[in-house]
Amino acid sequence: MKGSYLKSPDLLPITHQNRKIGSFGFSTMWIGMAVVLAAFAIGGEGVKHLSLGWVVLATVIGTLATGFFITLIGDIGIEHGLSFPVYMRAPFGTIGTHIPSVVRGLTASFWFGINTYFGSTALNGILNTLTGFDNWFICYILFAIVQLLNTAFGIKAVEKFADLAAPVIILISIWMYGTLSDKALAHGRHVWNWVESPVTGTAAFTAFIIVIFSNMGFWATLAADIPSISRFIKAPKYEKNWFKRNKNAIMGNMVALPLTQTFMIIIGGVSYIAVQNYDPVVALQEAANGFVLGILLLMIVFAQWSTNTAANVIPAAVIFSNVGGPKVPFYVGVFAAGIVGSVVQPWNLFAVLVPFLLTVGGILSAIVGILYADYYLIRKRRVNVHDLYENNGQFYYAGGVNIAGLLSWGIGGIAAYFLPAYSFLVGFAAGAFSYYMLAKFWWFKKYPQAELSDPSDEKYLGITAGRDWTIELGEELVPEQAPLSVQ
Repeated sequence: MKGSYLKSPDLLPITHQNRKIGSFGFSTMWIGMAVVLAAFAIGGEGVKHLSLGWVVLATVIGTLATGFFITLIGDIGIEHGLSFPVYMRAPFGTIGTHIPSVVRGLTASFWFGINTYFGSTALNGILNTLTGFDNWFICYILFAIVQLLNTAFGIKAVEKFADLAAPVIILISIWMYGTLSDKALAHGRHVWNWVESPVTGTAAFTAFIIVIFSNMGFWATLAADIPSISRFIKAPKYEKNWFKRNKNAIMGNMVALPLTQTFMIIIGGVSYIAVQNYDPVVALQEAANGFVLGILLLMIVFAQWSTNTAANVIPAAVIFSNVGGPKVPFYVGVFAAGIVGSVVQPWNLFAVLVPFLLTVGGILSAIVGILYADYYLIRKRRVNVHDLYENNGQFYYAGGVNIAGLLSWGIGGIAAYFLPAYSFLVGFAAGAFSYYMLAKFWWFKKYPQAELSDPSDEKYLGITAGRDWTIELGEELVPEQAPLSVQ
């Protein structure tokens, strides 16, 4: 239908030739994305009751599990070139998708504000050290604008910055570790042996489990909307083997993420051991000075920048573009995310926002379970992609809403909320099971799905069948390249 609000050019499937991100590019994006305040906090909290070695082991377990879930859901983007809010029309409906999607978009925007504030304090510290300038709010405004402009130029611009930032982050992180370790030793604390309040037995096991699930819960939101990024990752046509098809994504999710997250956890732990504060900005200001301090703080700035563009602004912008339709292009969604993340004043609500967002992240884990059940268990990766863009197609359901999806999200979200220590797995399992039962044995009996009635690989698989999905915009065919991937 001409003028359909579902057919925004920025939300069209990405074709095979326009998937430009390889394993190296995706890995460098992860190196930047994993350097965030919450990761430092997990390390700092962990060494209060466990030695740093046990905290590292728990982090490796948690991030490997998370990387696997992210890769599972990322196959939606790999196989069909679809973004998160577009595929969400399948389990939630063409209108119902907006409810969980906007919750995720707001969450990503708030994280943008928090990380920008964190980066602006580091930027202010650099300028204060080098020039005497001291105004963090001006730094916040300038830092926010630069990040938003970088993202507005598209996924390739984000990848190029990640390529630049990654080696800087790695080198300065190693330097940071050495600086903080020396500070800890000066106080008589060996970073790999010191524990603030050691625990044993059941208490030690509980502390270990908390570190595992803290790492998993933190990335629950990205596990849901990873298709918005994975649709740009290179993958071979006609490849039926799941591991071979997702090999470039696996390198980022299962290698780069665990390695980077683990090293950031170490820095957070060492920061706490050195100065009893896991915030590396505070720790570094106590451990270094002058030019050395400026260089170390530069890593914090680069890290928040690369985290925000890929993990927060892109997902939020795609979601806002989906809500607004063709009249809200990707770049408008980018700046909407920046405005939303700033008006909540993260500098005043920091202590409240972080626990709130981590709780919401746990609740959103139910969506990961719903996507898994819908994509793998029910549709078996076959998707009637054309109808995802039709106002009155099979995904319109009852007034544009899939009740099975909304009920399952409620069930999974409540389960995750009341079991916060295990929120990711609880939300995932409850969401997946509820959706499978409700959709397969109730909802899809009322609203038949073409790919279930005729489970044809040739008709409903994407890259595995060598297909590039082509969606008509009114009377004209989709351009070969969607605007988001041009840059």
